[in-house]
Amino acid sequence: MKKAAEVLSKTRREALIELSDHLGIEFQNIVLLHEALTHTSYANEAKNKGVVHNERLEFLGDAVLELATSTYLFERFPNRPEGELTKARASIVREATLSRRAAELELGEYLLLGHGEASMGGGHRPSMLADAFEAVIGAIYLDRGWQTAYDYVLKQLHDELLTIDSGENMKDYKTTLQEVVQKHVDSKIAYELLTETGPDHDKTFEFAVRINDAVYGTGKGRNKKEAEQGAAREALRKMKKL
Repeated sequence: MKKAAEVLSKTRREALIELSDHLGIEFQNIVLLHEALTHTSYANEAKNKGVVHNERLEFLGDAVLELATSTYLFERFPNRPEGELTKARASIVREATLSRRAAELELGEYLLLGHGEASMGGGHRPSMLADAFEAVIGAIYLDRGWQTAYDYVLKQLHDELLTIDSGENMKDYKTTLQEVVQKHVDSKIAYELLTETGPDHDKTFEFAVRINDAVYGTGKGRNKKEAEQGAAREALRKMKKL
């Protein structure tokens, strides 16, 4: 690892130290953060074939995230059955959440990408940001140990964990909206796809929900179900049912 540390340029090292301050983590081995933010496309194009990319740290970080959230949920909700805990965990540790947190932490600005990925805006792609977030968690675990990694995961996913406490994650907004609309005999509800953007492996959908042809809400998501749920939620808020 010492040899790897020596290949970091002064500029890169200073940038990573700046990022670590922003993350609130003082790395003992800054190379781990460097590796967490080195994409495979960069490693494949590097003249130095010894460049290490972030896939292994991503693998580790994914496991740390799952164990951290599982531990929290297990201890926080001693009476909830396994099925509910599994659903709660899935609602927290998902690409949309991880990519949003990565964007808020500005991880994309520090990602090393190959020329092709960089030219296509890879640093802003949700899937790539989510992977980088997982890799950074893996780096924190290796550098600072389990307790620091656990505390950091809970801090970063604080808002999502609150939705579990409130039961928000268990709500089915489409069903609730349907029940509200059905109270009015002449009212009809329909969902309309507004936009579908991105490549096949990384699409974003936007749906509108119409009630008697009037748009009551819109929502975006990584799949159609998520986008429709968002639209239904906005409609319920507009109707002051939430």
